[in-house]
Amino acid sequence: MAVVITHIRPGSSAEGLGIQPGARLLRVNGHEINDVLDYGFYTTATHLELEIQQPDGSMQRFEVFKTTHDELGLDSDSFLMDRQHSCKNSCVFCFIDQLPPGLRESLYFKDDDERLSFLFGNYITLTNLTEREIDRIIEMKISPVNISVHTTDPALRCKMMGNRFAGERLVYLEKLAAAGIEINCQIVLVPGMNDGAALDKTLADLCRLWPSVRSIACVPVGLTAHRQGLAQLTPFDAKGAAQVIDQIDRANEQMQKKHGGNLAYASDEFYLLCGRKIPPMDYYGELYQIENGVGMLAVLFDEFHAALKMEEPDNTIAHRCQIATGEAAYGSICALVREAAQKFPGIDCRVTAVKNEFFGGNVSVSGLVTATDILRQIGPAGETGRLLIPENMLRREGDLFLDSISVEQLAQKLGREVRVVSDGADLLDALCGR
Repeated sequence: MAVVITHIRPGSSAEGLGIQPGARLLRVNGHEINDVLDYGFYTTATHLELEIQQPDGSMQRFEVFKTTHDELGLDSDSFLMDRQHSCKNSCVFCFIDQLPPGLRESLYFKDDDERLSFLFGNYITLTNLTEREIDRIIEMKISPVNISVHTTDPALRCKMMGNRFAGERLVYLEKLAAAGIEINCQIVLVPGMNDGAALDKTLADLCRLWPSVRSIACVPVGLTAHRQGLAQLTPFDAKGAAQVIDQIDRANEQMQKKHGGNLAYASDEFYLLCGRKIPPMDYYGELYQIENGVGMLAVLFDEFHAALKMEEPDNTIAHRCQIATGEAAYGSICALVREAAQKFPGIDCRVTAVKNEFFGGNVSVSGLVTATDILRQIGPAGETGRLLIPENMLRREGDLFLDSISVEQLAQKLGREVRVVSDGADLLDALCGR
């Protein structure tokens, strides 16, 4: 294995070495270089010995002296300097298997890449890793790692993930924890499979791995209308959602007695499903799982209320707008709008719960609302002014919805201004027309 060099950065330590684009970086100080993690880890030294295979096949050695923080300056076309690792599982709940046709190609790729877990917070299952790769994580102290556990029952994990090695790979979880690697765990809960007694066991097993396991997120299975040929699964109802929250609370009671804090959390969806109040901010600790929908509403409420508290009542503010949100968060957003209108009576805001017809099924979170459904269900400005949408409807780059329609295209098709709202304080500003 090696990394193909496609570019040498101007002004870098490597610029004057005579390395040609297309050359292969084989080793640095005797260590094989296979990807961006190897490259980043081994090129921090101040004295480097590089083994290079030039495009003509000739082998050369180069010596580099630099400071610790100076980059060597060799680049590859691929961000990972390697191909992206794909998933080897056939999970019964896999959301990608339930996607409708016609989306951008990248959405159908099932990644399961430990490099992306460290760099971007993606979740991995451990099923496609070798002992050598686990040892590398430990040696390089790649931390935190986000792991989709789902259950600690080996046989059940094999069944749910459609991989006969899924149970065996739980030993990697133990090995990482023993080495002090910080771990965030995810449990996708499927009624009748890994909830109930199975969830109690999983929570107990993972809590035992504290402090290496620093958070556990429980999220409900998402079922779209595109499940032809897939396993028959049922979504959570209010009773089942309340039971999950109760189980997590019991697990946290034990953690609080032993270690003084919470470790496991239900995603916001569970609270919305059963009509329970979202816990306050201090319940969620360091918010390790906010991207998983855990504590997202608590943060929004906290930011909004902090900003509102700083404001004086003002009868001169007059602004008309409309908010598009998912069905799950509709009641919460309406409540915030009412609070703002009490201090600023001139705010005239219509909140619209966009039904997710694009994915169908039980999908109701705002992060999966598409521009297609907004266009179908929300018309031109008329009497409702500009349209506000939450930032989580867009991909990480902040430009496209899941159906590959941009914010600019949506605004053009609607014939109205579309404003992306980034947080609670920004929501208040948008409601006030600022």
